[in-house]
Parts: sequence; structure tokens; C-alpha cells
Amino acid sequence: MAVRKRKPIHKVVMTEGKHQIVQKLLQEYDIETAEDIQDALKDLLGGTIKEMMEAEMDDHLGYEKSERSDSDDYRNGYKEKTVNSRYGSMQIEVPQDQKSTFEPKVVKKRQKDISGIDQKIIAMYAKGMTTRQISDTLMDIYGFEASEGFISDVTDKILPQIEEWQNRPLDDVYPVFFIDAIHYSVRDNGIIRKLAAYVIPGISCEGKKEVLTIEVGENESAKYWLSVLNGLKNRGVKDVLIICADGLTGIREAIRTALPETEYQRCIVHQVRNTLKYVADKDRKAFAKDLKTIYNAPNEEQGRANRDHVAEKWSEKYPNAMKRWERDWDVITPIFKFSADVRTVIYTTNAIESLNATYRKLNRQRSVFPSAQALLKALYLATFEATKRWSLPIRNWGQVYGELAIMYEDRLPD
Repeated sequence: MAVRKRKPIHKVVMTEGKHQIVQKLLQEYDIETAEDIQDALKDLLGGTIKEMMEAEMDDHLGYEKSERSDSDDYRNGYKEKTVNSRYGSMQIEVPQDQKSTFEPKVVKKRQKDISGIDQKIIAMYAKGMTTRQISDTLMDIYGFEASEGFISDVTDKILPQIEEWQNRPLDDVYPVFFIDAIHYSVRDNGIIRKLAAYVIPGISCEGKKEVLTIEVGENESAKYWLSVLNGLKNRGVKDVLIICADGLTGIREAIRTALPETEYQRCIVHQVRNTLKYVADKDRKAFAKDLKTIYNAPNEEQGRANRDHVAEKWSEKYPNAMKRWERDWDVITPIFKFSADVRTVIYTTNAIESLNATYRKLNRQRSVFPSAQALLKALYLATFEATKRWSLPIRNWGQVYGELAIMYEDRLPD
């Protein structure tokens, strides 16, 4: 997916306070070039850190610099220290105490790099915090204000990583793909629109879970899904045994065209969820139990019989609840040829549901994203946060792989 470039020019609001600061800077420093500005900021940063350390020393000793005290510990000058910052290498003065028990927090004793604030900002962004929340947190913890524009600039540093990740080579064969959609509100030219984030996790031949791509789009169609699947093929995918997805518009036609040998399986988790939307809370537990008799049936014939029984049982109370099961029966039935172990991989997608819970958390924390690019950054970072522990194969993968190798003869590596 192409990433829209951020506009390089930002509107700067010159308040009276900012104007006075700029005037004092021009008076204090002989500023003629952009490099002079960097040097001035470096000097100011060093001075700010020193003042913060002085305050920490006051707290450590229990009295201020100008005060007298009977304490047996007291200030003992300064020690110069070289650290790396966003503005390059710089010298700072670290206050010392006689007993050498002072442990500064703003720049720790053995800390040589103070540019890590960028990573802290990105980590907070990954957890779904808004730029305003991040700014407030930095003020609370570090005592300085970071503008929303600055935070956005910092997180923009990951855009090349996103583009590289979205275009990385993939395996040539995947036993299973999942496709799911979550909708977000995004501001576009002053108008708030609903955009869908389509996430495609897969299971590799080693049984490991992997998010293959994240696509942000508007309208589902066979043409759209064909372009998505062709994009995955262009990155190396040659064959997929099963694609498990909800009833996305045009997905069936796109699979038939791009991957004609791939089996399309309707996602049972979504099928059940969509069914229970029609059911009152008091009946959901009993209804869900009846639905299990359908997709846990030993074969298709028994599954169809159980489906008809459930439809008849609840038809008077919930006449629309079971219509999807009858209409989509041909794409529900592939699961019946598999054992319980394989079915569990296909429709009990706990890891995928856990990933979706992370994405839904973004919706709770941000009612509106300022742009599609901001949404993409948040999804990318949330994905890496959620998949840190995806290092082991899924349970019973050896047995599952063996069954798939027999069922789909000559399509999986030996």
C-alpha cells in the first residue's frame, strides 16, 4: 500500500510568549544560520538538564543551594560528561555531592545517550496513546512540553520502516491466511469518514503466525481484493491452501481469480458473532451452545441436520438469525472434512482475536484519527506490540501439517 507523504511545511503560530523567547535567543546568541540555531538549542538543552539536576540535588540533600544545613553531605562541584542528543554530541555539567550518593534521574550515571526520548514517544504511540496524551505524559514525567507536531515528526520516522515491512518478501506457500476488517473514524479534509483496516495474518509452513500486510481502504470489491492478493503474490506468495475470512464483498471472486486452487472458508468466529447480533442477551448463551452443534458436527450431513434443527427451534423468536447459515453454507462446509485439530487452527483463532483486541483498543483510545497516515502508523506499531510473543509454532502443528499435506497433496513442502 502506498504511504502518503507528510507535507513538509507546518503552520507555526507565533504567540507573544514565543516571540519574546525568539528575541532573547537572537540577543543571547549570534544566530545567522540554521546551524547556529542547532548550536543554540544544544546549549539550551545542556542548561536545562543542569537546572533539572540541580533541583534533583536539592531534593537529595534536603536543602537548596543557598541554604545552610547541618547535614554531613553537601555539594562538591560539578563533573563534565559527554552525551549524545538529537542535536549531536554535547557536554553537560553533573552536580556532585561529597558522599557520592547522588543518583540523577534525568541523565543517569552511566547514561551516554539522551536521544532515547524518540523511542519512548514511539512506544507510547504503539500503545494507542494520542499525541495530546503523549505530550501530557512527557510533561508529567520529564517536565517539558512536546508539541503535537514534534511528536508527529518523531513517529513519522517509522514511515520508511512501514514501507519496507509492507514490501518485504514472503514465503511461497502458506497453509492458512486470515482476513479481517476493523473500522476507524479518520479525518479527511475536515470531514470524518469511516475507513476499514484490513489485516491479513497467516500461518507459515513452520506453524508460526505472522501478519503479512495491513491495508487501509474504503470500498470492498472484487477489484480491490484482487489487487490486495496480487500484491501478496508479487511479494512471493505462490499458493495458499485455505483463506479464512468474513463475508467481505468480492473476496470469493478475487480468490477464484488470483488463487484458483485456494479454498475459501467462511470465518466461523464471525459467523457466530453475526448470528448472535439478532439474539437477545438472555438467550445468547443457549443459542451459542446450539450453534456449536453445527460447526462441531462430525461431518457435513450431520452439520446440515443440526443447522436445520437450530433454525427451526429459534425461527419463531429470531426469524433472521439463521439466514446467513443457509445462504453461506457452501463456504462453511470445508471445515467438515478436517479433524478437530485442523478445525481449531481454522476457526478457533485465539491469536487473531487477541490481535484484534489490540486494534479495537485503538478505537477506544482515539475516537478520530487525524489522517489515514496516522491510522497506519498506529496500526503498524500496535501490530509489533501485539506480536512480540509470536515466536513459537501453534499447538499440535506437526499433526495439523501432516493432515494438510495429505488433504492437499503435493502442495506443501516435504
